[in-house]
Amino acid sequence: MRKTCLIVIAGLLASCTVSAAPDPEMIVVCYPGGSVNVKDANGAMSAMLRVVERVGQWQANSFNSLFTSKTDECRKQMAEKNPKFAITSLGLYLELRTLHNWVPVVQPRIKGRSSERYRVVAQKGKYKNLDELKGKTLGGTVLEEQAFIGKIVFAGKYDPASFFVLKPSNQAIRALRALDKGELDAVILNEQQFGGLASLQLTTPLEAIFTSEEIPMMGVVANSAITTVEDRSRFGRALEEMCSDAEGKKLCELFGVESFVFMDVSLFEPMIKLWGEGK
Repeated sequence: MRKTCLIVIAGLLASCTVSAAPDPEMIVVCYPGGSVNVKDANGAMSAMLRVVERVGQWQANSFNSLFTSKTDECRKQMAEKNPKFAITSLGLYLELRTLHNWVPVVQPRIKGRSSERYRVVAQKGKYKNLDELKGKTLGGTVLEEQAFIGKIVFAGKYDPASFFVLKPSNQAIRALRALDKGELDAVILNEQQFGGLASLQLTTPLEAIFTSEEIPMMGVVANSAITTVEDRSRFGRALEEMCSDAEGKKLCELFGVESFVFMDVSLFEPMIKLWGEGK
């Protein structure tokens, strides 16, 4: 669904031309895992940034975006571009926050929530818990961030690489179909992927044998060393107002985002603690 939305936005954007601002600020966007086309993703981000610029009263094309779904590429681009603002996963935030002086700015709210749970699903009745999956195959797109899954999702109790036989996938539906056929023992899903299970026509009933604690969603972060409080507030306010803007609302609806809200930094303290304790 997300990939389709990106293509639609990119198509709408193709007919729009605006004068460019000199030296646009680069926004590095990291979405680990998944099969989103880079061109489509950058087109979608450009559409969003044009709204942000208008709502925040910046000159058109004051911002540009660079998208990647690979963690190594994200680390490389963050180091090379040293962006003032970035959109990143929680795992990458926890890993790179000190190196890049990151502070959270805003996060998405989806179906009234700004947090999510991760689940491990298996064929119904086959396994009772994660302990029974020792040495078994585990698939999923979120396995692109193994440290995050081990330290945060499993709260340091299981090391994915040593406990399971990992079968990463760039499409959740592909992993779930493999599970349906018995080619995988289990699949790990984020909230959005788990919510889409009911729409799939699978022959074998599935059930969650593990559900994580609530984990806050990450969104936009800022480098506190090269941005001011006003910079961060201005950018955050523009995103906060985007979903109530006539044009911005359409983009938010396509992504299933109700709104963007300023982050409560204290929500991330338990995550930082878990990350530090993890091996």
